[in-house]
Amino acid sequence: MSRSIGLAHIIRHDDGTSSGVWGVYALKSAFQPIFAFNDGRLEIAAFEGLIRPFRDGEPQSPQNFFSTCPARDRLHVETLTRTLHLLNAGACLPVEAAVFINFDPSVFVDRAISDQALRDMRLVLHEAGIDPRRVVCEVTEQRSTSQETLFQFVDALRASGFRIAVDDYGADDSDIGRIKDLKPDIVKFDAQWLTRLMDSGPGFALLATMVRTFEEQDIRTVFEGIEESWQLDLAEKSGASMVQGYALARPEVVPTSFGAFGPNGAETAAVEAGEPRAQSATAPANGRRARAFGRRVAQ
Repeated sequence: MSRSIGLAHIIRHDDGTSSGVWGVYALKSAFQPIFAFNDGRLEIAAFEGLIRPFRDGEPQSPQNFFSTCPARDRLHVETLTRTLHLLNAGACLPVEAAVFINFDPSVFVDRAISDQALRDMRLVLHEAGIDPRRVVCEVTEQRSTSQETLFQFVDALRASGFRIAVDDYGADDSDIGRIKDLKPDIVKFDAQWLTRLMDSGPGFALLATMVRTFEEQDIRTVFEGIEESWQLDLAEKSGASMVQGYALARPEVVPTSFGAFGPNGAETAAVEAGEPRAQSATAPANGRRARAFGRRVAQ
């Protein structure tokens, strides 16, 4: 895999953003904010990079795009999407915010691939002007054909200053193994599993216990798929470090409106966690809806 794999398919635009080309598809980056709880307020702490494919100018499903990629191309597409997100993060996002990017473990089949991936990351970060300490590498749920190679790669990422996150943590027994093996800095809870736990008193108690256990190990937690205000209330009560979902902000294709937001920006993305949230690019459009676990409560 040469240096050109990630950059040869990149198109730079006059506004500073970049897009990618793969076959008949045009690829764009979208970013979704991840919020942190801070003294009863929510502040943007990070953004997750998400790929948005287009064909003949029409948006396509990311799942359909990836499903059409032959197995032999998955490594190249993985490199291209990662390169695209990092370049656009450097161009569009506030410098205080972390950037979450996905890694598919199934493509790391030998040491040469992981070594080249790390070299590519360093090169792209230099071009984008991003400190490695801002980057959180999300290891998705797919299994690698060489677990040893994956673990070595993760160790190399950490030694280079990157942070590690385990994505889609849920009820699967293998998730405990992923935590022990990868020793992540951050765990992102699977949205569907999270919703099921939030829907009952015992489930929520278990959730809060898991959050506390991770925090005791210096592992921060992200609750994904927060789509209603009652879920946000329970996330705060559980002690979760961060939250992400449509109730807070939808992904935006670059160039985004997020560049003005940040802890030191003129426009702060903080909102009172205990108050109704006004409609904006970074706050839910719906009013608060009370929730008593499995039963809806009328206001």
